[in-house]
Amino acid sequence: MTFPRLRQLVIASDTTDTIDTLKDVFGLEAPFPDPGVGEFGLVNGVFAIGDQFLEVVVPVAETAPAARFMARGGPGGYMAIFEVEDIAATRARVDTLGIRRVWDIDLKDICASHLHPADLGGAIVSVDQPRPAGEWRWGGPDWRARSSVGRLTGAALTSPDPMRLMARWAGALGAKGSGYALEMDDGKIVFTRGETDRLVAFDLSLPDVPVILERAKAAGLDVDGRSVWVAGVEMRLGQS
Repeated sequence: MTFPRLRQLVIASDTTDTIDTLKDVFGLEAPFPDPGVGEFGLVNGVFAIGDQFLEVVVPVAETAPAARFMARGGPGGYMAIFEVEDIAATRARVDTLGIRRVWDIDLKDICASHLHPADLGGAIVSVDQPRPAGEWRWGGPDWRARSSVGRLTGAALTSPDPMRLMARWAGALGAKGSGYALEMDDGKIVFTRGETDRLVAFDLSLPDVPVILERAKAAGLDVDGRSVWVAGVEMRLGQS
């Protein structure tokens, strides 16, 4: 296993209906509602896909950071969470780069830091070291029993200066870039030109893609080829 590793992608939505949409349209198992996100003025649902996770957060407080995020640009890709091998070394690296840590937690089974989106751009990035490696507290205690077949294979961000955005993410994560992408075991984090710094697309490998696309059309979602738009995020589907 090579670190950093993409473990979780997060959508900010203005309705919990998005949680039901992901479950019903994409055929996912029951999500985990994490009471811990109440600290951030949120309710959520966390889906396990293989040993990775897809989360929807919904603000229930006007002061929630996710509410401010949506006030600026509407629902969309909110956060990317990476498993790292050494949280102490990662924290030291981001501190040296002048990247602020807006939230730190050190528990027996996981340590994590959220990095300030104003210092990185595009989304909140979290760096997490679970103990042992491969575990994931945020997925709930029974996430393996609720895991759907499939995996996350990457994500895409836009920026007026995609190379600069990629360089900031690469520096924070200690990841290697090639062209306009960060290369990881799980796939690629791709940076493309756009009007704003924003996390716009998630890449997923799931079974029964034709069935998912038919359910998406029946649900009234926007569908184009193998892409389905959910709460402002393009969900790009590959066959598992």
